[in-house]
Amino acid sequence: MRLWTLHPKHLDRQGLLALWREGLLARAVLRGQTRGYRDHPQLARFRGHAAPELAIDAYLAAVQEEASARGYVFDRSKLGTIQPVTRIDATTGQLAYEWQHLLRKLAVRHPALAERWQDEPPACHPLFVIAPGPIAPWERP
Repeated sequence: MRLWTLHPKHLDRQGLLALWREGLLARAVLRGQTRGYRDHPQLARFRGHAAPELAIDAYLAAVQEEASARGYVFDRSKLGTIQPVTRIDATTGQLAYEWQHLLRKLAVRHPALAERWQDEPPACHPLFVIAPGPIAPWERP
């Protein structure tokens, strides 16, 4: 499971589809609707939010909006009512780590996109606010 700190605009089709699927799984975990993945480290920052279920819905809403902008149909009815939520803190180290991780993936499965993003600074997902700092403690490099 990878719930990217990066903006979903950076993902290729395969990555965007995987993020939607894995985000829906994360949503089910946070709602207590599954037994698997309950201890997955990627869920730590959502669990630390004052309203984890609203936060994951806000996260997925941005993924769905990116998909819609590309002409894909992701079923927004799978989400609850989207409400404003407090943004989640993330770090420059985490964003940089994920950026390099994504560029390596794209170099293999979508070289043209990897080349396009190579010289661009990464944008973060709108749910997150970036501050200086290292890779998140829950990350497993």
